[in-house]
Amino acid sequence: MWWPVLIRKLFKFESAHIVRGCSTRRCSHSIHGHSYKVELLLEAHALDNGQMVYDFGLLKGHVRDLIDAFDHALALWSGDEPDYLSSMRQHSERWVLLPVSPSAEQFSRLFFRLVDAVLTLTEMANGEAQVRLHSVIVHETETGYAQCFREDAHNPRMGCIDLDAIVFSPAITQNWHQPDLMACIKRGQALPPLMDPST
Repeated sequence: MWWPVLIRKLFKFESAHIVRGCSTRRCSHSIHGHSYKVELLLEAHALDNGQMVYDFGLLKGHVRDLIDAFDHALALWSGDEPDYLSSMRQHSERWVLLPVSPSAEQFSRLFFRLVDAVLTLTEMANGEAQVRLHSVIVHETETGYAQCFREDAHNPRMGCIDLDAIVFSPAITQNWHQPDLMACIKRGQALPPLMDPST
């Protein structure tokens, strides 16, 4: 049996949230922030024309845009109090509205769904061989992280992450390489391979 080759790409962002319903009052009743680290682990059983699983430069396009969307942004849960949600969106230019509470566990599931959608819809142009997202690790602190695998991302017992229910503020989407990226993902529209021009 052949095991896949794994590669890992690390992203970082600063974000704020409230996690309602958790055990600690500080976490559930006060807006607070974290220095997040997101690790994407990709796998393949064969290598591309450059003898790589996937060119890291390709992750600097749509994937980086989606993760960077959370930098200096408020992560809001659509199930929170309407007055709170309205006030936060009124007083913050950068926000993301999510169908699940923005815990590290749900962030790992959310990023799995988003990145997996981008990889699935991206036209592979350099001989990439069935590249798949293996797992996503979200570090909320230096000592704690959550890891999501494919079966976790789609587990209804952990809450439904409907891509149609994710909303990024206009201040975020206008800075993307492709401002209608989420609309393309929701329609299942093919995405061209996109590499940051600076690479």
